[in-house]
Amino acid sequence: MNQILLIDDDAELLGMLKEYLEQEGFGVTGVNDGESGTREALSGAYDIAILDVMMPRLNGLETLRRIRTKSQLPVLLLTARGDDTDRIIGLELGADDYVPKPCTPRELTARIRAILRRTRNTTTEASSNSPMVVNSLSIWPERRLATWDDVPLELTSTEFNLLEVLVRHAGQPVSKAELSLQGLGRSLNRFDRNIDVHLSSLRQKLGTLADGRSCIQTVYRLGYQYIKE
Repeated sequence: MNQILLIDDDAELLGMLKEYLEQEGFGVTGVNDGESGTREALSGAYDIAILDVMMPRLNGLETLRRIRTKSQLPVLLLTARGDDTDRIIGLELGADDYVPKPCTPRELTARIRAILRRTRNTTTEASSNSPMVVNSLSIWPERRLATWDDVPLELTSTEFNLLEVLVRHAGQPVSKAELSLQGLGRSLNRFDRNIDVHLSSLRQKLGTLADGRSCIQTVYRLGYQYIKE
């Protein structure tokens, strides 16, 4: 049973989501503030955290920042509808995805399952002892491990998913729509900057090519491409 951590100061909403998710077969723990949420998230007892951005005292973005200093636990943000600033900041801080409030429990459940599917050890194309290697990057899909020059990379679950998709198509452009489907588990929404923000973060974490360029390049009108030297 997957364990979900709900962090939201809205007791009524938290109770409703907890009841619905438990009916869907999840184990759910709810907390009402960022301080408690941070402690629980870092306990190692959960598979994913659902985090509301708008909370008093310690807000959701600061809570996410504290979680990311010590953990790569998948985090799904609940954001105010139309608040693009919080969404982009949240993604830059390492959130895996976001859902605008108000949202239906069914939509939230679908997003949770999409993230969890991509964090499980389900890849069968490569064994754990046989990494995919492109230039200085090595990636073990089954172990969800990536290294650059033998140094482990600290990637969120979504960053790992997107990197794996690009590496599997190294030397070829991959559309944003395909990256969204394979990396996020959902169709690309109009004006969605999710992919762009995640790839910007990836570029900062990866090393560069011999000529100083990023190994992830934008291909005009086609998408993104992992460069093979």
